[in-house]
Amino acid sequence: MAKLTREERLNQLIQTDTPFWNGGILFAGLDEVGRGPLIGNVVTACVAMPKSPLLKWVDDSKKLSEKRREEVYEEIMATALYVGIGEATPEEIDAVNILNATKLAMRRAAENAPAEVFLVDAVRDVGLSGREVPIIKGDAVCYAIAAASIVAKVTRDRQMAELDKVYPMYGLLKNKGYGTAEHIRALKEFGPCKEHRKLFIRNFV
Repeated sequence: MAKLTREERLNQLIQTDTPFWNGGILFAGLDEVGRGPLIGNVVTACVAMPKSPLLKWVDDSKKLSEKRREEVYEEIMATALYVGIGEATPEEIDAVNILNATKLAMRRAAENAPAEVFLVDAVRDVGLSGREVPIIKGDAVCYAIAAASIVAKVTRDRQMAELDKVYPMYGLLKNKGYGTAEHIRALKEFGPCKEHRKLFIRNFV
């Protein structure tokens, strides 16, 4: 199958958003990053994007290079009608489990969003102030959710870069906190730090 041009990909991505724009419905996309890592916060973003201008490189954050994500992040921050970032700490994750912590972070991100409808990547029953529309793999099929995925990813990656300066032994700049062989070896050698999620590392230390 021929690879889509950026314009074709963008047109594909806005199919979910266009009916809301055309209907004059205020809506925002929600996504999370960091449910799987052993360390750090789970980070969510709530983003409301205007119909125009469309940002050419908005896409599922996993499909973009780190350099491209950083560039598009800046464009989103300059263009969006609303950007909210919500987080839940390792302590909160340990206390209420990762799914409930993700929902908590999403509520924090959307707290002040001027939205009637929230398009949410996969997660159901978040407890938001408007109608929730969960969309499986939403970051790949919805422009607003894709924008949220980029904001959340860049935010969390920057946090990992800062943590790497404090705890270089875990290789966080490279592994972003995920349970790579390198990270697990360092956990066993040096033990955990206070930013590690106790529930996630109990099999390694």
